[in-house]
Amino acid sequence: MSSLRHRRRAIAAALAVATLTLAGCGTEQSTTSGETTESTPDATPSPSDDSSEAPAPITVAVPLYYAGDAGGQVRLFREFQQVEGQALTEAARLVDGGEPLDPDYRTLWPGGAVKRAAVTGNLITVTLKGDAFTERPDGMPEAEARLAIQQMVMTLQGVEQSNAPVKFVRPQPESTDGTESDPLPTTLFGVDVTEPVKRAKWINTMSMLNVTVPAQGSAVTGDELVVEGVASSYEANVPWEIRQGDTVVLEGFATADGWMDRLYPWDITINISQLEPGEYTFVARTSDPSEGEGRGPTEDSKDFVVN
Repeated sequence: MSSLRHRRRAIAAALAVATLTLAGCGTEQSTTSGETTESTPDATPSPSDDSSEAPAPITVAVPLYYAGDAGGQVRLFREFQQVEGQALTEAARLVDGGEPLDPDYRTLWPGGAVKRAAVTGNLITVTLKGDAFTERPDGMPEAEARLAIQQMVMTLQGVEQSNAPVKFVRPQPESTDGTESDPLPTTLFGVDVTEPVKRAKWINTMSMLNVTVPAQGSAVTGDELVVEGVASSYEANVPWEIRQGDTVVLEGFATADGWMDRLYPWDITINISQLEPGEYTFVARTSDPSEGEGRGPTEDSKDFVVN
């Protein structure tokens, strides 16, 4: 199970996550990929008694997609983190070698490739650094290279709450002798990105189950644990457990809003009044009708602390 080494940073993120609406809930606009756009709260600068002071940096919560194990496959999971400054660029940089809050996740980008990201017309444009990662790094399979590109695409579309394709560009170096520069590479991780990249089908990119609330390392005060996520699980059944170490102390199941054709939201409020203060792990999984004969269930977990 995952450790609590990210707890302090995650607790701050949890404050923003608590106000977020899960994909697919409420009145959010559906996308063509089978998911829905994320809602993120409006951020406002901290008030200041002295109007002559420079405004405090604006902090916003952004959805980030990271890779993880999903029933023996590498798939994308979503978590929220807080960023300051230009949200699109900061989110791109967190994908490009950033650190997830959940230690079960990882980024597929080695880092050092992204200069900035911005909306340009009907596109989201990511400016890369020179010839960074025109070919796949050693040990990166082609499938993960394509998933890495989708990791960036889905993150930036989530920040913008848009289906705009993502264009990857490299700055043309200025000529010092008046000669024409060589054509810029049009590959990223060995994948042709000449044309803007659209969001791939969810079934080819996303984990079949994702826990998004509570955030990794959250502190819980009171008698209830609120849990939210998305899933595509057999008959919409989402079994869950709360563990302390290797011991299961509570268990049950949640019911998603649907299954099969896309990821559907699910949520549950669990009475934890019987739990002593301490460290626990919430684990949810997809239902496995094959009873172990197939690939097996997909799990996601979040560590939390009961005060």
